[in-house]
Amino acid sequence: MTIYTCSIETPLGAMTTAAEDEALTGLWFVGQKYYPAKIDAWIKKPDYPVFEKLRSWLGAYFEGKKPRIDFPLNPPGSAFQKSVWEILLQIPYGEVTTYGEIAKQLMRKQEFASMSAQAVGGAVGHNSVSLVIPCHRVLGADGSLTGYAGGLDKKKYLLELEGYL
Repeated sequence: MTIYTCSIETPLGAMTTAAEDEALTGLWFVGQKYYPAKIDAWIKKPDYPVFEKLRSWLGAYFEGKKPRIDFPLNPPGSAFQKSVWEILLQIPYGEVTTYGEIAKQLMRKQEFASMSAQAVGGAVGHNSVSLVIPCHRVLGADGSLTGYAGGLDKKKYLLELEGYL
């Protein structure tokens, strides 16, 4: 399968993108935790249609607007990770939740007997589409800024941009 990529500059630094079959599969801050290892094999294609839409989305987002996602997302992950990421997509702009609350939602939705906040944290941390799938909107149980693969300074900036902090 062909993976396309390009670099996009943001107010928080350069981000690397990935796309397959017209869908966005990755958006990482350069050098962040869980940054992809084999990007040398990816084909640079800055004019790939999903990247054009992503640039527009990022521009609006960093202007403090609440852009609608009008491009397909297909991040690679397990069924569990994808169920967590679906919940992340439901967190409104400027609002937050906790890892524990997401665990409770999953328990109700999937009728699990139990679910750990740590398992949720692992799935949130491995979200490969930063910003668009808003993992920065998840806080620790005590409201603390914890666990952002791009760095806590970026998480704080994003929550300030959205008017939460």
